[in-house]
Amino acid sequence: MSRIVYVNGAYVPEEEATVSVFDRGFLFADAVYEVTAVLDGKIVDYPGHVARLERSLGELQMGMPFSSDDLLEVHRELVRRNSMDEGAIYLQVTRGAADRDFAFPKHAEQTVVLFTQAKPLTGAKKGIRVISLPDMRWGRRDIKTVQLLAPSMAKMAAKAEGKDDAWLVQNGFVTEGTSNNAYIVTREGKIVTRNLSSSILHGITRAAVLKLAAERGMEVEERPFTIEEAQQAAEAFVTAATTFVCPVIEIDGVAISGGKPGPVAERLNELYIETGRKSAL
Repeated sequence: MSRIVYVNGAYVPEEEATVSVFDRGFLFADAVYEVTAVLDGKIVDYPGHVARLERSLGELQMGMPFSSDDLLEVHRELVRRNSMDEGAIYLQVTRGAADRDFAFPKHAEQTVVLFTQAKPLTGAKKGIRVISLPDMRWGRRDIKTVQLLAPSMAKMAAKAEGKDDAWLVQNGFVTEGTSNNAYIVTREGKIVTRNLSSSILHGITRAAVLKLAAERGMEVEERPFTIEEAQQAAEAFVTAATTFVCPVIEIDGVAISGGKPGPVAERLNELYIETGRKSAL
């Protein structure tokens, strides 16, 4: 059975979902997106995602196509129509369709697309193996645009080496993973992750996990770190909307935490799922 997707105000079977060939999201990657997790048929961390969506749109001189409440109802309707208990909802907003021109139109009608992806999110995590690669992305990584070719190629480079993902490096320091924020846990037990700037995405899961860590007395330091420091760390992990807290057990061939998930990452993942279930909308 095909999914029901949302396209510009209509709920339609995925086979019937279309957008214009002149859409600027297609021609220029002139679009932003969000991915929200679904647990028990409810939307996780929705307020953070909608706030970041509004910020991303504003940075590209676009407005919000919906109110927060109306957009939440679209998410809920997709969950209902697709009978989804666990998985993700992908949302994309483009500037709209116009004849191809680098100068964008001021008042084009935006294109809005949402669809579900049913998949397990809460199972046990064996941990991932990563390689390091130069960060070739554009400079405004704090805006969640659909310009994802560089991280896609980095992910494929990792797959070609039999690994799971890549950590991206700029000026000698890790920025983030291809689709996640990166962390280490020092031998002293301190959680270290890169500070917020235009160099990384301001992760919604990142914010929630750091809050949970601080509430439980875990020491957190927001600063850049190197691959070498990560290889000497007690643990490493990543966070993202649909991976939650996922251990990293190898970096450039060096085993981390004995090549198995560490206790800090496992505990934070448990806490995030527990809290997410309680606060989901």
